[in-house]
Amino acid sequence: MAAINLPSMAAPISLPHPKPPPNSTRSLSLYTPQFSLSTHTKTLQFHASKPTKHYTNLLHLAVQNRDTELAKAIHASILKLHSPSSYLFNTLILTYLKLGLTSHAHKVFDCVTSPDIVTYTTMVSWFAKNNREIEAVKLFNEMRRLGIEVNEYSFVGILTACGRVLDLELGCQVHSLAAKLGCVDDTYVSNALMGFYCKCGCLGYARKVFDEMSERDVSSWNTVISGLVKEYEYEQGLGLFRELLQGDGIEADRFTLSTVLTACAEHGAVMEGREVHARAVKFGLEKNLSVRNALIGFYSKWGKLKDVVHLFDTMPVKDVITWTQMISVCMESGLVEMAEKVFDKMPERNCVSYNALLQGFFQNGVPSRALYMFCRMVSKGVELDDFSLTIVINACGLYVDKDTSKQIHGFVLKCGVGSNDRIESALLDMCSKCGRMTDAEEIFRCNSLTRKSSSIWTSMICGYARNGLPDKALSLFFEGQAEQHMVVDEIVSTTILGICATLGFDRIGEQIHSIAFKLDLLHDIRVGNALIGMYSKCGNMTAAINVFNNMKRHDIVSWNSLMGGYIFHKQGDNALDLWEDMKKKNVNPDLITTLLIISAYTHTSLSKVDECYTFFHSMKTAYNIEPDSNHYASLVSVFGKWGFLEEAEDIIKKMPYDPDPSVWRALLDNCRVHMNTVIGKRAAKEILAKKPNDASTYILVSNLYSASGRWHCSETIREEMREQGFQKRPGKSWIIHDNKVHSFYARDKSHACSKDIYSGLDILVLECLKIGYVPDTSFVLHEVEEHQKRDFLYYHSAKLAVTYGLLMTKGRMPVRVMKNIMLCGDCHSFFKYVSVVTKREIHVRDASGFHCFVNGECTCKGK
Repeated sequence: MAAINLPSMAAPISLPHPKPPPNSTRSLSLYTPQFSLSTHTKTLQFHASKPTKHYTNLLHLAVQNRDTELAKAIHASILKLHSPSSYLFNTLILTYLKLGLTSHAHKVFDCVTSPDIVTYTTMVSWFAKNNREIEAVKLFNEMRRLGIEVNEYSFVGILTACGRVLDLELGCQVHSLAAKLGCVDDTYVSNALMGFYCKCGCLGYARKVFDEMSERDVSSWNTVISGLVKEYEYEQGLGLFRELLQGDGIEADRFTLSTVLTACAEHGAVMEGREVHARAVKFGLEKNLSVRNALIGFYSKWGKLKDVVHLFDTMPVKDVITWTQMISVCMESGLVEMAEKVFDKMPERNCVSYNALLQGFFQNGVPSRALYMFCRMVSKGVELDDFSLTIVINACGLYVDKDTSKQIHGFVLKCGVGSNDRIESALLDMCSKCGRMTDAEEIFRCNSLTRKSSSIWTSMICGYARNGLPDKALSLFFEGQAEQHMVVDEIVSTTILGICATLGFDRIGEQIHSIAFKLDLLHDIRVGNALIGMYSKCGNMTAAINVFNNMKRHDIVSWNSLMGGYIFHKQGDNALDLWEDMKKKNVNPDLITTLLIISAYTHTSLSKVDECYTFFHSMKTAYNIEPDSNHYASLVSVFGKWGFLEEAEDIIKKMPYDPDPSVWRALLDNCRVHMNTVIGKRAAKEILAKKPNDASTYILVSNLYSASGRWHCSETIREEMREQGFQKRPGKSWIIHDNKVHSFYARDKSHACSKDIYSGLDILVLECLKIGYVPDTSFVLHEVEEHQKRDFLYYHSAKLAVTYGLLMTKGRMPVRVMKNIMLCGDCHSFFKYVSVVTKREIHVRDASGFHCFVNGECTCKGK
């Protein structure tokens, strides 16, 4: 996979020089604007008795035409007057502010010898609306110190500033002052108070102001409804809207309908949303841009794609929000090409538009296109925000290329946003996905020493789990819990439950189940699905079924998890019964479901080969699912399990494409079970004829050479495998004892109790030999003497783990052992004898599922 070359960073943005502090001397001549009067001053001839009116009209004309030169010319002319009025200076200040000449406005303000309430209020309001809230507060305090009486407009300005900086204490003081001066009865002041409280998240205070208002306008209703919707109180917001409709005299406007449509979309109030649409049509608001945008948002969630497209196509005017929404709708529907076409037609684009496209590429599993689009953003100098960087980092993690991840990592650090918790979490996640665990641990170490962000802990736990380090993941989880650095949410719960499923650690899984119940996380369908998987892989199908039955809703993953659990326990009939339930409830299968259904026929009590074959051929016609190599391998396993080896070979020969080695291996495995050497040799020959392209195929080919005594060929294959960078996954078995994971490898003597384990195992082997156990040395794929092969067999990892379990568990408790690969045939045979000698149940979970050995028999029926 080729690395994607990022362009160099755009040139740094040039920031304006900080404005010098205003001169304390209020001299008009000092701040005379520097400009030439040009043609403007030649026409400034006014009647001496009406200069203010004429100047005011001209200033309005300058604003209307965005003519800064005219405004400056008028300013120069005003300075020539003997004693300009405060009204004229106030108008000049407002003119400069509207034209964006803030520094000029401030200089005029500094030059006014006796600024009045209008002068201060104009400046306070403008600063409050233009992200200069601190200056607004300072001017308001100066006005109070000078004894200038505050009016309603002043309160609106200062409350706007308080809302923008979320200064609840100052806002409450202003509220008290307004009440003291009797200004809270003014509708504008009350609306400003409600807006301030809503922005600070104090909906109760906002509602109290609303309820106490003697007179309301539509803005009053809009402020509270919008505040409720923004705080996710959709039901209350819709309830207030109903009150508005039942009242007299006030009609809902475009802002009301846009806000209510958003609430309907998020709350799932489909009928009410359609009623709002009808009201918009009735009152002529349907074509309003903000209402149309809200309708697109509503129908994108609760309508059909054609409805959204119709709304979009019939809009006479579209803004960047409209186009961006349409891109998101197309991406959510999987229409990536259509989304790109919409993007290309946009007359203007901003960062949000690009982000929608990036997010869509990522969600639709095309990270390379997301990375390419990000490069375009950088080269075009598009403004990047935290969301842009987070998306491209996530896309890089999905792309899984180490070199590209390093480029993205370096670019983000250059941008100077590496200390952002969200971005750091994404970087850590990307590193863990791209094989850079050392870098991931470094990011975690730096963060945990400073901010101890919960999201960083979560990402690190997920990283360990993803890279096959479940012990470290659990250890970090317990550390985070003990030090209270981590919030247990849906992501943490599902991750830890997945680890417990991998390890077979049911006690920890049960604790997470209890925590999820206490924290009300069980409503999240992902947590329920993870619980089903955890219980089924820990051998407790009863608990898995109970979780499934108690879930309020199921998705296809829920059904697949339970069906997979049945198959893991070799309960094929139960899995097929579940499939019948799915059909009754009109649940369509996906690719994984169909694979599980075919696999279920391997574990039925009676042969149902014909039924399985019929289902296989119905996949394309009934469910539009094309069978892949995994489906064919599973079908071959079903036929092979029930002894139809010739038919299984015929299925492979009739495949529409070249079969993978896994398909031939399915046939070979069943030939070994049924001792059919003729077909087995043909299957082995086909496997050996193929060029290996992954570790499992290399191992399979090498083992086949070893089994036939061609040791040189076997070693050549393994050498080639090493040269290609593939590594053999070592066989490992483990057992949970005293809440610790005890792991074993073949002939492993690293365990603290290894002497006792080996002594106990030697005794077990002798006792089993007495009652008929015969070591099957064909499973030893090493060029050694026969007696050495027996030694290799006796000390396989599963035998060591089972022996440790027998030594450490008391009474008649079953011994539960997990293995990361398939249990070899000799171990399978040995454990049958062990269950007789020890009169204990031996439960072994390998890559194929559970084997429960009881009184010399296994639940897998010899397979």
